[in-house]
Amino acid sequence: MSSSPPRATPAAAGTAAAPSAVWPGLLLASAGAIAFSGKAIVAKLMYRHGVDAVQVLFLRMLLAMPLFMLLAWWAGRGKPPLSRRDWGTVLLLGFTGYYLASFLDFLGLQYISASLERLILYLNPTIVLLIGWVVYRRRVSARQLVALAVGYAGVAIVFGRELSFEGPRVALGTALVFGSAVGYAVYLVLSGEAVRRLGSARLSGLASSVACVLCIVQFFVLRPVSALQVPEPVLWMSLLNATVCTVAPVLMVMMAIERIGASMASQVGMIGPMSTLAMGIVILGEPFTPWLAVGTALVLGGVWLLTRWRT
Repeated sequence: MSSSPPRATPAAAGTAAAPSAVWPGLLLASAGAIAFSGKAIVAKLMYRHGVDAVQVLFLRMLLAMPLFMLLAWWAGRGKPPLSRRDWGTVLLLGFTGYYLASFLDFLGLQYISASLERLILYLNPTIVLLIGWVVYRRRVSARQLVALAVGYAGVAIVFGRELSFEGPRVALGTALVFGSAVGYAVYLVLSGEAVRRLGSARLSGLASSVACVLCIVQFFVLRPVSALQVPEPVLWMSLLNATVCTVAPVLMVMMAIERIGASMASQVGMIGPMSTLAMGIVILGEPFTPWLAVGTALVLGGVWLLTRWRT
């Protein structure tokens, strides 16, 4: 829920797209990437009304929870009930991939631009690669190291530019959002077997529902009941955040994967950082600089190279 919608099942990953399904699939993947990228924009607008990350996340998850529970029920119709092991996996993935990743992401957005946030989250495939190398001793090729260097150089350029203007707050925000990306990468690494066993839609609905419960409990632990009183625009933006920027992208990307496969859907997802950059400039008034353009190009290029140089 932090960096990107859930990945496809292995079966979907290898599915060849029928010609008649290509354009609908491309449109769904594009719309999903753009809608999910809008999460950061909506959160930044909500912060202007005096609310904090705990409130923003609580409202988002409170409104999204019924939809995620409906998704879990729909995807689980006619399938065996979850075992104790399955429930343990769902709880772990819900905590790491959706609750922790979302919380750190929204905290970090209080200190950095939406454009930098999206670039950091887009490094997710590189973090998955590094986890595989550190934890599972998987080989990393020289070409993959080049792709990593290109991507992280892009983030470093944008980070350095914001740091020179905003100071230590940018370092804190960057660390928090990078922690979010790591949390979601851990989810991706751990979820492979569970996706094959439960299906991506069912697992996403269940894990997201767990995260929703954790975010709601967190609010009442950290904030007084009076914090429920927020300006009316915040309520409307929370509804937008929960539906258009959270649940809808999950469904659109899943439908896109069914039509064009996970590989092509992932490539189309590169539109996400570009859409965040554009919305940040137009809606939030964030400055567009040559440094931002170069950094974005490097991050996109690094991830693109990594997807091509898998070995």
